Amino acid sequence: MNYRHAYHAGNFADVVKHAILALLIEHLKVKEKPFRVIDTHAGTGLYDLTATEAGKTGEWQGGIGKLLRPDGKPAVELTRKLAEALAPYLATVAAANPNGKLKHYPGSPWIIRHLLRETDRMTAVEMHPTDHATLAARFAGDIQVKAIELDGWLALGSFVPPKERRGLVLIDPPFEQPDEFKTMSERFEKAYQRWPTGTFALWYPIKDLGAVSNFHRRLAESGITKLLGAELWIRERSNPDTFNGTGLIICNPPWQLDRTLDTLLTGLAPILAESDKAGRRVWWLRGEK
Repeated sequence: MNYRHAYHAGNFADVVKHAILALLIEHLKVKEKPFRVIDTHAGTGLYDLTATEAGKTGEWQGGIGKLLRPDGKPAVELTRKLAEALAPYLATVAAANPNGKLKHYPGSPWIIRHLLRETDRMTAVEMHPTDHATLAARFAGDIQVKAIELDGWLALGSFVPPKERRGLVLIDPPFEQPDEFKTMSERFEKAYQRWPTGTFALWYPIKDLGAVSNFHRRLAESGITKLLGAELWIRERSNPDTFNGTGLIICNPPWQLDRTLDTLLTGLAPILAESDKAGRRVWWLRGEK
């Protein structure tokens, strides 16, 4: 209950996670059939980068601040392929700042909602009472959005599978508890058994490499197929006392997403890097090669 994303909004992990989230939603929109996105740890949806919380850490300057200047202009020149991969994500950042300046950073529910079509739906789950109140007020009267105050882990049992039987589940816990990796793998495996055709995106921090390796091994041994991994680290990976990188495991990814993610992370790694030990990888835990 102590974690507040307002202190970390727009950091390097958000850039990677949200860029991939936007690509996943764009892939869902290729087919006409409606879908639902379930965000299990939604937060408030929109963050003020000039507020006290963001100012205390300044983490956004090492993330979205390396792509956009405060005046909203590009901070770096992008290659054509990287610009294409980032386009859906950067469009949501621009939409959150209609005056053209970089003042607000959109969280995952804001990004999801902005990218939905009229027939698509979102369930945004947030346990923190204050953050949920802000989230619910932000989407009040929006018939395409359900903002629910609930433990995100319970939400996996309550809302999966969605009635649309098509869509995405974003699992993005704060990783405050020492057993969060174990909890995530267990809850994901149960949700997958109820909805084996759904797409799931599991986010995690790269700090303790042993815990990350155990998490990967458990997923690989679960029998679940089509598990794609994507990681980016901004410094040496092996220091367990610092937040070194960010990762996503995607279950049932869209066709050829691995190629797009390789382009995305290859381009982002040198931009977000904080040392010459930065890097990235995209690989299959199980499934396609």
